[in-house]
Amino acid sequence: MKIMFLISLIFFFIANIFIMVSLIISKKTNLDREKCSPFECGFDPKSLPRIPFSLHFFLITVIFLIFDVEIALIFPIIPTFSSTNILIWFKTTSFFIIMLLIGLYHEWNQKMLNWTY
Repeated sequence: MKIMFLISLIFFFIANIFIMVSLIISKKTNLDREKCSPFECGFDPKSLPRIPFSLHFFLITVIFLIFDVEIALIFPIIPTFSSTNILIWFKTTSFFIIMLLIGLYHEWNQKMLNWTY
């Protein structure tokens, strides 16, 4: 028990020495404004935080996430083809894909897929 404590204490001191050495020899400069500021998806953190945000951009993002999840749901359909009844598999797959196409048509009809500036 005492040896384990000594070994863990030695490793603790070695890790702290490595951290101190890396802090001493690192070449971080605080002179550049862009390098010191966090990158926030193209937003300038030094400006006003209440700038208008494009709602259309948000809706396009939500649509992308929905279709991304739908593609993840389509992937298991292919391996289940050989282990299920073909008629039931075809009906289920057709229903799912038709529902996806109806959703896509609705978004296209509402002009949600058109990018406006």
